[in-house]
Amino acid sequence: MTDTQINQFDSASFLKTVTVKAGVYVMLNTSGEVLYVGKAKNLRKRLSSYFRASGLTTKTMALVGRIHEIEVTVTSSEREALLLEQNLIKQYKPPYNILLRDDKSYPYIYLSTDHQHPRLSIHRGRKTGKGMYFGPYPSAAAVRDSLSWLQKVFRVRQCEDSYYKGRSRPCLQYQIGRCSAPCVGMVSDQEYTLDVNHTELFLKGKSLDVKADLGRQMELSAAELEFEKAAELRDRIAYLQQVQATQCIEGETGDIDILGGVIDGGQVCIQLLCVRGGRVLGSRSFFPKSQLDEPLAQQLEAFIAQHYLIGGGAADMPREIISNIALDDEDLLAASLSEQAGRQVVLSHKVRSNRAKWQNLALTAAQQNLKNRLASSASSLKRFKALQETLGLDVLPNRLECFDISHSSGEATVASCVVFDGNGPLKSDYRKMNIEGITPGDDYAAMYQALTRRYKRVKAGELVMPDILFIDGGKGQLSQAQSVMAELGIDGLLMIGVAKGSDRRAGLEILIRGDNGKEISLPDNSPALHLIQHIRDESHRFAITGHKARRDKSRRQSTLEGIPGVGAKRRRELLRHFGGLQGVKQAGVEDLRRVPGISEKIALQIYEDLRSA
Repeated sequence: MTDTQINQFDSASFLKTVTVKAGVYVMLNTSGEVLYVGKAKNLRKRLSSYFRASGLTTKTMALVGRIHEIEVTVTSSEREALLLEQNLIKQYKPPYNILLRDDKSYPYIYLSTDHQHPRLSIHRGRKTGKGMYFGPYPSAAAVRDSLSWLQKVFRVRQCEDSYYKGRSRPCLQYQIGRCSAPCVGMVSDQEYTLDVNHTELFLKGKSLDVKADLGRQMELSAAELEFEKAAELRDRIAYLQQVQATQCIEGETGDIDILGGVIDGGQVCIQLLCVRGGRVLGSRSFFPKSQLDEPLAQQLEAFIAQHYLIGGGAADMPREIISNIALDDEDLLAASLSEQAGRQVVLSHKVRSNRAKWQNLALTAAQQNLKNRLASSASSLKRFKALQETLGLDVLPNRLECFDISHSSGEATVASCVVFDGNGPLKSDYRKMNIEGITPGDDYAAMYQALTRRYKRVKAGELVMPDILFIDGGKGQLSQAQSVMAELGIDGLLMIGVAKGSDRRAGLEILIRGDNGKEISLPDNSPALHLIQHIRDESHRFAITGHKARRDKSRRQSTLEGIPGVGAKRRRELLRHFGGLQGVKQAGVEDLRRVPGISEKIALQIYEDLRSA
């Protein structure tokens, strides 16, 4: 029975009691699940609009038909209502609200200052290190791109400190002209400090000062007949000029985010262009999901509130946000952002000159990216329809899951679960699982454990049930999936084994249906086969990535780290006392007891654990 069928919400009686003050309302269904969270300057007026006799869109009527209860919270101001609304959206992720589905912190370029030879690196998370942070950048790719050309111009090292300390000769980065090799004294401390200062100035947007300084150095080198050095400085100035031409607009300064939003085909794209110090750091596309037909202005307002009030924080907030259209709650958003940042934040849409160029750039990128996404969605729909026809399904499948197992001779076994919907890979729902407690190399046991862990949660209603479950493997792996579903009492889930062909070449895969055991071979030009190959290859890639990360972490880990009672300090004392791990392994209990901080009990624990290992 649906929510609509059993819904008996008395809107007339409810609206008589609702206050006219500002606040937040939460709509719930019969199961107590949050459907929608909204804010209002006048709660009675706003809620009355949902229950009028005409003028509602089909999707809004579907929402209203599922309402069983509405909870109201009165706030002292519209600003407080806006903040509470965003916190509730983040907490409950209601299906009818606009959701960004992006919880990652934004990356920065970090320049360390607590080292004789500072390094550049990418940084996410809390800024606890001693040094300077430049950004935020819209994506890790934008940071890597910036680090790449910074190497070419300024040649400041980017290697880890542990790698730096172990060098006895210059590495490849020096050979190709991307590092000045301070680790082995190929550059004086004075020259390296000058490169670091130039890097800092450029990242602060003072590229003209850097060019002028490099120009003076070039002239001085030429006057002193150091023509090779002068030529090198000339090349660096030319490359810096090239970078400036693509990233900077002369005379422009400031920290600005430009938003270009477009709607087409029932989907929305918001392009975020980040400018810091007058320099374009990069851009990123967002495709917010919503069950309702909100206008573009409302979509942009929701994006700004979620991205900056909840997702960004004061440190990441620009001083100006430019949109391509006017916003209804522009003043409210600007006041709320300013309050959170502790300084004035301006929202605008009517801009001229260079800002208009950036605005047009963001809008053009949004239009092109949405066009590409719609084309991809059309192609994806064609593949899903072909899959429906191939499998003889009455309803078009919408959610596909695929599992794979990866390990190296049984070491560091990892299972992957990837999810596809009508738009392609749904990466926010991807999951990796570390497999423990099985015989190394037993793929059947690994698959059994992974599926059990996943589908216990599906059975409990914590996760969404897929329409089709694909298993990368033949009948053996498929039988494990069938056993898990039987034990959990899950019926009606179509399971498909994807077995490799006779000579294991792509295009010769055999599909094995779990419901009737029928084997299906598809022609290599089949759109259905292409979809299955895509999800199978993606699960394989994701499993291998997880396995390699887990394996490399375990191999980097010291043998002493797994011993109870041996922390970083005791581990350091042991290695210092015996001159390395080999010395610790050869030591007896009495020898271990002589190390500061090592008691008889811990010495015995270390002795036994190292020998059992």
